[in-house]
Amino acid sequence: MAELERLRKMLNQIEVEMPEETLEALLWFRDELLRWNKRINLTAITDPSETLEKHLVDSLTLLPYLPHQGHLLDMGSGGGFPGIPLKIARPALSIWSVDAVAKKIAFQKHVARSLKMVGFTALHERLEDLPDIELMPRFDVVLARAFASLAEIVHLAKPLLTPRGEIVAMKGAEGLQELTESAAVLKDAGFGCTKKEQLQLPESKAQRILLFLTRTDKA
Repeated sequence: MAELERLRKMLNQIEVEMPEETLEALLWFRDELLRWNKRINLTAITDPSETLEKHLVDSLTLLPYLPHQGHLLDMGSGGGFPGIPLKIARPALSIWSVDAVAKKIAFQKHVARSLKMVGFTALHERLEDLPDIELMPRFDVVLARAFASLAEIVHLAKPLLTPRGEIVAMKGAEGLQELTESAAVLKDAGFGCTKKEQLQLPESKAQRILLFLTRTDKA
């Protein structure tokens, strides 16, 4: 299949390898996304070819930086990015995917049932309400992909992290400038940037910045 090989090639360029059955599951997910998108708004990117890079590959740029196990929260996940591609690629991760739009969570639940995912929770909630939910776990990693400002991400994520937990903010080319402008706010919140990874998507050459934020107080 041409698409499968193209996806494999792009992933190899970001140093990610996976078996053919995993690639097939990713393509099935992409196809379901576009099928559902005809009825409900899940993504503004509707070209099947473009979705391979801008959704699947973009989400999986995180893979080399994540633990193989642990609890992960995908904030404002929309159609399931990056949480669902990460769960497909690394099934041992326990992933909670949260969005305030019920129809988007309904789609994610459909995908999780269809792929028989274990350890994937799609939750229709406002992020600011999560700390008050009974039995809500604390997370080793909180992800935010093109979601909000760094200040808002830290504000929402802080009460949900383990003491040594990490926030990974997925930003575009403007990410480093935003980090500089947010330095005082992050410091006041008790966070610092411990790592910055600058990436380029394989075909479009679009710039991506991964910002890794951890607590400076460890409280």
